[in-house]
Amino acid sequence: MTMDADTLGKTLYAGAICLVLLGLYGMVVPRNLMRMVLGLVLLESGVNLFLVAAGFRADAAAPILMAPFATAPAPLVDPVPQALVLTAIVIGVGVLALALALAVRVKEAYGTLDAHAVANRMARDTGADPATTTAGSGARRPGALAMPAGRTAEDAP
Repeated sequence: MTMDADTLGKTLYAGAICLVLLGLYGMVVPRNLMRMVLGLVLLESGVNLFLVAAGFRADAAAPILMAPFATAPAPLVDPVPQALVLTAIVIGVGVLALALALAVRVKEAYGTLDAHAVANRMARDTGADPATTTAGSGARRPGALAMPAGRTAEDAP
């Protein structure tokens, strides 16, 4: 069973869109930090697949496989998207390692990976009113306390 170039290209784009949508869903909906990290990985994979699909040409050859002095120039695949994907994979591994390390530290410090529980505990530990934080993100709204309980602005480094 062979697949023509148009169908293969559409399949690559559809797979990339599905991975991006699954990654966005995985980053926004769950409250568990590990599921958010998994969503980030899926999103990154979808973007990488999209870049590979953008550089795909069914009738072309890789530039490195062509003879240096070929008599008839054949169409070549653009190597730039492939180089971008290789760079993105390396950066993605670093981001994944950092996100997993932060998740481990959050689990050690707060005993849970639930984003809402961690945000509430962080607000309580810093003396801020939990109602002044954005649910799940730990981000402070304007006017929220920024200093831990018992400290003043003069004590800040």
